[in-house]
Amino acid sequence: MGGFGARRTPSGLIALALGGFGIGLTEFLVAGLLPQVASDFAVSEATAGRLISGYALSVAVGAVALTAATARLPRKQVLVGLLALFVVGNLLSAIAPTFSVMLLGRIVAALCHGSFFGIGSLVASGLVAPERKSRAVAVMFAGLTLANVLGVPFGALVGERWGWRAAFWAVTAIGVLTLAGIVALVPGRAGPVPEGGALGGLRVQFRAFRSAQVWLTLAATALGYGGMFGAFSYIAYTFTEVGGFSPDDVAWLLMVYGVGLVVGNLVGGRAADRDRDRALVLALLGLAVTLGLFGLLAGNAVASVVLVFLMGVAGFAAVPGMITRVTDAAHGAALAASANVSASNVGNALGAWLGGLAITAGLGYTAPLYTGAALALAALAVMLVAVRQGALWQGRSSGRERTVRRPGG
Repeated sequence: MGGFGARRTPSGLIALALGGFGIGLTEFLVAGLLPQVASDFAVSEATAGRLISGYALSVAVGAVALTAATARLPRKQVLVGLLALFVVGNLLSAIAPTFSVMLLGRIVAALCHGSFFGIGSLVASGLVAPERKSRAVAVMFAGLTLANVLGVPFGALVGERWGWRAAFWAVTAIGVLTLAGIVALVPGRAGPVPEGGALGGLRVQFRAFRSAQVWLTLAATALGYGGMFGAFSYIAYTFTEVGGFSPDDVAWLLMVYGVGLVVGNLVGGRAADRDRDRALVLALLGLAVTLGLFGLLAGNAVASVVLVFLMGVAGFAAVPGMITRVTDAAHGAALAASANVSASNVGNALGAWLGGLAITAGLGYTAPLYTGAALALAALAVMLVAVRQGALWQGRSSGRERTVRRPGG
């Protein structure tokens, strides 16, 4: 959490990061618990997999729906409500007497995911000076990236020693702790005030989507995420079928990738505060190059380890800047921030679908890396258009300002 140099990290940011960690754990830990859950409830592995797919769909829906429904409420109050939903959902999963109840718990917990990161990113930005807001967002997302590293092994370890329910009790406890932290540490009016109203009703929220910059940034987000997660979805097959790794190696290789996510998130936040558009262009270019090289060198074990780390770095380096870019273009509208989370989930689904199509077409297990590189290049192209359009708009605005001032000069 040290991205603030000599300045102390605001305590409210630590509470938000803990919330990101808990929500990330909820998303990722179930992958290591599926065999136990399937056995306990006597359901097939495919049925148990609904705990993952159902969660993802609920994230995409909840991000926009809950943010829209709470548009007129104070942001701290919304965060408290979202964390309460998170606690209830995980508690339901922990005590579930049937698989259906557990699935319901997963859906309830997932509803808060997108809105928490969308609204939380605005609150995080409001806790620091404007020139440090991307780093503030990166601190909040550090919890999520750490959960990506620790989620699956945490779930597997706790499940093996104390049973799968213990993992959900642990996440429930983290949720309660986060709830208390947000109540105590986050200021009552944290976050930027939307244009057109103190809290920004639905009309103000939807007005933000008139901006071409919002749509271009959302498109770049979806395509960039699609590139990274399209490759990541099939990375285990790339490691074992192309790289010659054993199945037992996959766990630590995924942790290498997760460490890359943590590094990329923190580096990307700092870079975005210096020159956001430049940082985003370089991150997307780096992702495209990394995935292309990975496809070429996947048969080399050493190169694979290095490149999966760099894939995580480049893939997540764009995240803090993308979030602050879309919220700036939307003038602080929370709905746009949550739409960014939905866009990333759309990108995840798109990338995984295209990667699967490439494998089905007989192009091999490096094909998702190349499709990911293509998506990253598309994201780069969209971002370059956004940067160019933004520069032209700023130039016209500056010209109008000089024209207005000239008569009085």
